[in-house]
Amino acid sequence: MITIYTIHNELKEKISNLNNLIQDKYKEVLSLDKNILREFIKEHVGSIKSMKKLENNHLALYEAKGGIVGVDGSTNRMGGAYPHFVDVFQGLAKSTIIKDKPIFKSDIYTPLFSEREENILEEDEKIIADKRNKLLASIEVEVALEAAKRFKPYAILMDGSLIRYNIDSYDLWVELREECERQGILLVGVIKDIKTSIIGDKLGEVYSKMNINAYDRELLFGQLEYGEMIIIDDEANKKKEAGYSSVFMRSSLAPTVIGMDIIDSQKDYLEEMGRLVFTLTPENSRGVPLWLDIVDKEVKISDAMIKGLMERYMDRDLYERFFISERAKRN
Repeated sequence: MITIYTIHNELKEKISNLNNLIQDKYKEVLSLDKNILREFIKEHVGSIKSMKKLENNHLALYEAKGGIVGVDGSTNRMGGAYPHFVDVFQGLAKSTIIKDKPIFKSDIYTPLFSEREENILEEDEKIIADKRNKLLASIEVEVALEAAKRFKPYAILMDGSLIRYNIDSYDLWVELREECERQGILLVGVIKDIKTSIIGDKLGEVYSKMNINAYDRELLFGQLEYGEMIIIDDEANKKKEAGYSSVFMRSSLAPTVIGMDIIDSQKDYLEEMGRLVFTLTPENSRGVPLWLDIVDKEVKISDAMIKGLMERYMDRDLYERFFISERAKRN
């Protein structure tokens, strides 16, 4: 008989082994000298600059020019195993000066009405994930586009890298980009979870014996001082060809860094928008501008919300037949 104590010890051993495996895999990353890495970044990746927070009169000028709009999206799933589930999507654009008129858009997706209905039981997870990504990206671009036309803000801060809209919602994204360029609205992406590998790839190029298999997120952990940004050189920036300029920055006291993109036609405003993101981010936070955190909380689709909607607006028999799993019934 397996006791709780036995399982507890087994888990301790497995977690300890995981720790050792990570240390071994990333030993070159963990052993990098901070000063040497910073000098390497300056030479091969981009300049490191210290930011100063914007003065109140500067922020007031932004408000006078239309304020800032924050954009985020959310998705959640109700149901059980494929194809008996429904994905719900919601996007929100919220202005700092017209706070009582948020722009919401929503959509749903279920494999029960797949475009490939003849193969409904064969539709794989990648296809479903692609559809989820496209729907969520499109909703976020739609609310941003409506906000650009309705609010005419100084800048739009979008939650995540701008390049994903190129991939998942290209036509709408081009329309949003052109609208912002026409009106002079700055279009910015704030990236909480960096998944680029610019520094590691450069280290591998320069020092052929080094095999740095790590994201910039891991390499930059604790390397920047509070308020520092790396302005990534065009030659090093893999997003440049898609039309973006980028920075990494440490916007809070947490040792992690975030990323920021801007469309390349607005590159002259890159440092200014970096300072704006820095100014709007509480120092004791996870590094995200407060306004984007507010939008994130308001757009979130909770389990209780989706359950309540399904119970209220679906026939009870259909709801139970198609979207309540056996596990949920037990609960």
